[in-house]
Amino acid sequence: MSDLRPVIYVIGLLVAAMGVFMVFPMVLDLAQGDPHWRAFFRAAVISVVAGGAMSMATANAAGGTMTLQQIFLLTTGVWIAMPAFGALPLILGAPGLSLTDALFESISGMTTTGTTVIEGLDALPLGTNLWRGILQWLGGLGIVIVAMLFLPVMKVGGMQFFRSEGFDTLGKVLPRAIDISAALIQVYIWLTVACAVTYFALGLSGYEAVVHALTTVSTGGFSTSDRSFGLFQGPAEYAAVVFMMLGSLPFVRFIQLAQGSIRPLMRDAQVRAYLRWNAYAIGAIVAYEALTHRMDAEPLLRETAFNVVSTFSGTGFSSVDLSAWGPFPFVVLIAVGLIGGCTSSTGCSVKVFRYLILFEAIRAQIRRLHNPSSVNPMRYDGRPVGQDVVDSVIVFFTLFILTFGVLAVALGLTGLEFKTAVTASWTAVANVGPVFGPEVGPTGAVHGFPESAKWLMMLGMLVGRLELMSVYVLFMRRFWRD
Repeated sequence: MSDLRPVIYVIGLLVAAMGVFMVFPMVLDLAQGDPHWRAFFRAAVISVVAGGAMSMATANAAGGTMTLQQIFLLTTGVWIAMPAFGALPLILGAPGLSLTDALFESISGMTTTGTTVIEGLDALPLGTNLWRGILQWLGGLGIVIVAMLFLPVMKVGGMQFFRSEGFDTLGKVLPRAIDISAALIQVYIWLTVACAVTYFALGLSGYEAVVHALTTVSTGGFSTSDRSFGLFQGPAEYAAVVFMMLGSLPFVRFIQLAQGSIRPLMRDAQVRAYLRWNAYAIGAIVAYEALTHRMDAEPLLRETAFNVVSTFSGTGFSSVDLSAWGPFPFVVLIAVGLIGGCTSSTGCSVKVFRYLILFEAIRAQIRRLHNPSSVNPMRYDGRPVGQDVVDSVIVFFTLFILTFGVLAVALGLTGLEFKTAVTASWTAVANVGPVFGPEVGPTGAVHGFPESAKWLMMLGMLVGRLELMSVYVLFMRRFWRD
């Protein structure tokens, strides 16, 4: 049995840190004269005390190098413990959710899925919506750090290809993991500040600008209004498109850019493919809508670009009723949601990198069929791709499809209509956000779903956000052997 003390120590520190973050919405509600501040105070005390106790009890195991088994446990443990404590303010105060609904909202936030169970967002205390934004911001930052530091070591879904990318490519400037984490946090904060300032300059209030900046850069999608981004139609949508795309690009490239090197960003195959595929999807829907509905050019382009990028990045904002777009745009949105952003970004779903590897593997197989004696080594971005990377990517695709299918069937067995079950599985496993179907509320909330469906979706969100195998490996007997 692996020594759990290093895992508990780190989780305890993070839970205590989450308690500290609860001070921000507490102060906001206190300044507003809203008695809801007491809920954040109690939740903060519980989190800091519990997290501190966990860390102090295991402090004698701190400082050592973690084993691979401990890294797997830590990755999943963090995304279970932090949403559990993050749900406390939603139970202790407004909106007074049940345990199931509070956990659903918190997990949806931390995994940056963005599906909500709350209707009446406009009437919530300001601190509650700020806390929902903070949950997504913390989750987005956490998943970037996990993608850059943990997943390559864990060899999950082909991420071992980036093991040198996160450390060697940055050269002597960022030689250690802690330096990479510090650089990521700086980039993340600056992007968030730039987004908030831009939103404010375009007409959002200071509060709306901050909350939506937190959920835009994290590609999370929680909003302060039931109308989502429909409340801010116009120039703010263009700004959101830019920052949602930035949140979906590899953050390691932003670190290199901050060090004065723009070439890696411009030459990154993922970046080029992501921008190109977004353009294809936007162009296809614009052409379809122009031919069938003949809308004015500017609103058509703006609405399409915003909602396509929102779905592609996994943010989940909406500015219009997407279900009214028609069958072709709906299929395009489902497809782009199954692609997602780039690796080492806050983007979700399968990721562009894996599709590029899959397409290259298919081309290599076709070449071998055409000329069996030829030797055609696979390359990605000028670097050779090992067979272990290809195998890991194929396994990931297989697990993703199986997880999506099994979850959709399970959701259907809870009583959800077919379209609702399929899109609920899609949004959970791909961490996209919107759900479509007759059981979905008029604001997009899923509060009317059966409790069993909500728990299944929570499991899907966690598994999808942590790249499937990071969670599945914990259920293997061999994993727990010494």
